Amino acid sequence: MKQQRIVIFGDGDIAELADFYFTHDSPFEVAAFTVDEAFLRREQFRGRPVVAYEKLVESYPPEEFQLFIALSYAKLNALRADRVASARAKGYRLASYLSSRASVFPGFELSENCFILEDNTIQPFAKVGSNVTLWSGNHIGHHSVIEDDVFVASHVVISGGVKIGRGSFVGVNATLRDHVVIGEQCVLGAGALVLEDQPDFSVVAPRGTERAKVPSTRLRGI
Repeated sequence: MKQQRIVIFGDGDIAELADFYFTHDSPFEVAAFTVDEAFLRREQFRGRPVVAYEKLVESYPPEEFQLFIALSYAKLNALRADRVASARAKGYRLASYLSSRASVFPGFELSENCFILEDNTIQPFAKVGSNVTLWSGNHIGHHSVIEDDVFVASHVVISGGVKIGRGSFVGVNATLRDHVVIGEQCVLGAGALVLEDQPDFSVVAPRGTERAKVPSTRLRGI
């Protein structure tokens, strides 16, 4: 039975997904959504109330409800990190979601406001900080460290002994060689192959596949 009630910050796609995952695959019951009053555009979302964040404590006090910040990697995760800090200042505990379809091992500690989706493999001795999103299908190698406020997209391979600095973003299908150190607030684009350390604020962005000059109507054998 659901025994823990939460409020989700946000009313966009990630908030909708968070509601689905928490409802169908967690001990949490989603009671409501909240957004900044300036962005309050509806009274209900997914059949639950939407309340102004500035007035949240009045209706959903931190003694009775936890909070989950369902925001993306916008501004290198700064918006999500800011709301996490604000929620803590208001006295809220921050819920986390760990998929029942993720693979973790004894000794793994789930930190606050993490969103770890299906098919993630987190090997022994790996550490994941608070406010970290691991989208589906990633490999987190043994003894690796993902610091706070990081967003890892899908099908990323993080080899053993890697360190990813606070506030970084790792794009779809990126591959990180073992023991590389990624600095703070780095951006590793989709398909990046990272074989050496990257200093703070680095951007590693491979070019996309170029479009052929020949139109598809002239292709043979397809």
